[in-house]
Amino acid sequence: MLKIGLTGGIGTGKSSVAKLFEQLNIPVYYADERAKELMLTQPIKDKITKLFGPQAYKDNRLNVRYISGIVFDDKNILKALEQIVHPAVKNDFNQWVKQQNSPYLMVENAILHKTGMDKSVDKIIVVTAGKDLRIERLKKRDNKTQAQLEKIMEVQENQDFLLNEADFIIKNNGKMKDLEQKVRKIDLKVKKMLNKS
Repeated sequence: MLKIGLTGGIGTGKSSVAKLFEQLNIPVYYADERAKELMLTQPIKDKITKLFGPQAYKDNRLNVRYISGIVFDDKNILKALEQIVHPAVKNDFNQWVKQQNSPYLMVENAILHKTGMDKSVDKIIVVTAGKDLRIERLKKRDNKTQAQLEKIMEVQENQDFLLNEADFIIKNNGKMKDLEQKVRKIDLKVKKMLNKS
């Protein structure tokens, strides 16, 4: 079974691309969503509480604002958090793969290389979009300032690096119809590739 990594910076439209692949009956593992769910499981919760203190969880939910405030200013604590979460997500993904029955599947992950999950996939799709368009989309979606959004973009993976690592590139600067066509094209290419092997 072919495994494809779907990545790209915040606001590029990765989730829209992932949902279009799901409409084509391609299973998609959403790494960020699963990470949030896994951080509520007891063993991981204990480790995060040990790292950040009891304020790490509020009303039995991850206190994202509190943790974000710390990790954005302290690279060492961010690294410690990643060492707790990334291996758990990787392991969870491997378990999920075993349950799938499809010619190929996908993992949607904004930090594919940072998590080491690029080593778990056979091909990589990178979704890109112009910076201004990304910020415009994010302002509509998230309640964040331009400065906050730019800081998030800085923390994420370098766009040029991603493009060099890509097997497929989707430029998401247009309308939904264009995006649908681009996704269908890649789906056909991947299926042709699988038929040849």
